[in-house]
Amino acid sequence: MKYSQWIGLACTILVIIACYLPWIEIAALSTILTGMDGQGTNLGKPGKLHIIFCVPACILFLLPYIWAKRVNWFFCALGLAWAVRNFLIYARCEMGTCPERKYGLYIVLIGSVLMLAAALFPDMKIVNKQSKPL
Repeated sequence: MKYSQWIGLACTILVIIACYLPWIEIAALSTILTGMDGQGTNLGKPGKLHIIFCVPACILFLLPYIWAKRVNWFFCALGLAWAVRNFLIYARCEMGTCPERKYGLYIVLIGSVLMLAAALFPDMKIVNKQSKPL
């Protein structure tokens, strides 16, 4: 893909921003939770790990080396797995209370999928090295 590195870079920034947006609203507790704020729950701060995965991925999207593109697969795949895990844990019902999903949770999930897609299809120029005839 021609613009995959720029799409991947934009998605990493989008995921980092979405960690600070509302993820769920729990009506019973009258709270809105973000990825960086788990007030009143035992869900923690999963947005920190998203940022830890996105910062190296952001740098690796900009590097034009083949090893950087291969290492980037690792960070983007871990980011997607963490996003799916957070979507399943944050969106579940507990003890009869079902939270209302907010847009931040969806942005993190979609952004992580697009990051991995951009990492899998980098724009690399392949140079053929011809061997000398005998």
